[in-house]
Amino acid sequence: MSLTRNVDLLRRLPKLDGLRFAEFGRSADASSPLEEVTGFGDNPGNLRLLAFVPPQLQKPRALVVVLHGCGQTAASYDLGAGWSTLAEHYGFALLMPEQQRINNGNTCFNWFNPEDTARDSGEARSIREMIAHMIETHRVDPRRIFITGLSAGGGMTSVMLATYPEVFAAGAVIAGLPYGIATNLREALDGMFHSPARPARELGDLVRRASNHRGPWPKMSVWHGSADRTVNPGNANEIVKQWLDLHDLPDVPMAETNIDGYPRQAWWNKDGETLVESYAITDMAHGTPLGLADNDQRYGVEGAFLIEAGISSSYHIAKFFGLTGWIPDAAKKAEAKPTPARSPAPHLARSIRAAIAEEPAEPKREEAGGFDLGQIITRALTAAGLMK
Repeated sequence: MSLTRNVDLLRRLPKLDGLRFAEFGRSADASSPLEEVTGFGDNPGNLRLLAFVPPQLQKPRALVVVLHGCGQTAASYDLGAGWSTLAEHYGFALLMPEQQRINNGNTCFNWFNPEDTARDSGEARSIREMIAHMIETHRVDPRRIFITGLSAGGGMTSVMLATYPEVFAAGAVIAGLPYGIATNLREALDGMFHSPARPARELGDLVRRASNHRGPWPKMSVWHGSADRTVNPGNANEIVKQWLDLHDLPDVPMAETNIDGYPRQAWWNKDGETLVESYAITDMAHGTPLGLADNDQRYGVEGAFLIEAGISSSYHIAKFFGLTGWIPDAAKKAEAKPTPARSPAPHLARSIRAAIAEEPAEPKREEAGGFDLGQIITRALTAAGLMK
């Protein structure tokens, strides 16, 4: 299908969007604890703020911003990817901006619209205002702000990391696109379906021109299914190139490992801190990979564009952000002061000895060579508190 026909198809089908070709099919679900917050500040992008703050927060406090894909809501993506469950388990605040149909008929974040992808403008400004509200309201450490997103949300994640790099410690893009490769629908489709290769310096310059920031740059985690037919997997390589250039890292991976059956490439700085990583989810189509985490927990629910792949991207992203080492206060106290089960053996032995000493001798039993052992054991068990 030609690019022109793709553009025409997008215009003719109201439910067809720029990053997926079906409705998500899951409405805002009551099982998500997200709550809407209004009056959070300037909102030129006309987005909704939904958030979840668990009762216990790790210190210093952290915030994860999660951006849903096209056709999804904040609550449906939360249910599918399991972010509020992770937030509760590991004690961080969760912010999930939500697109409205009045802005985009398929609820896609407008990751290629110049008005929404420039610093202090449109949707990017709205998300920045939400973050500022969460920092002030919940006393979040400004050095512990992270962001991730799927598909169009992944594209907008790239936007936020480029336009406000000083805000974020790290980001993760799932089945998304690099920043700055499109300024209109035609360019967006070309990037999605064909992912033309660009020089690393050119990609890095797109980010450098988005703000006056000159480093240090956020860390980046990239996830993409190798069988993705909606967003060309080549986009993962382009995102990696963009951020390797910003971090002044070599093209060749410093490590290639296998995580839960999938190849992971990594690059780190002179201190050994991983700055860029990339997961290629072999044979997976367009979506967020789900699976058991390292702690044997399952985060999320399989659904449209939420794919069982045997690896929990949400968990591994939270781990990349440095959020999974936290233990709740109650668990810490339990670990610090364990209450081992007391063995009744010593007490029982003493009770038996005492019972034998108290047992009156009966001539017949003495002649038989013993005591009434049943009565002695019953008395001993009662004294030891093991029998009533």
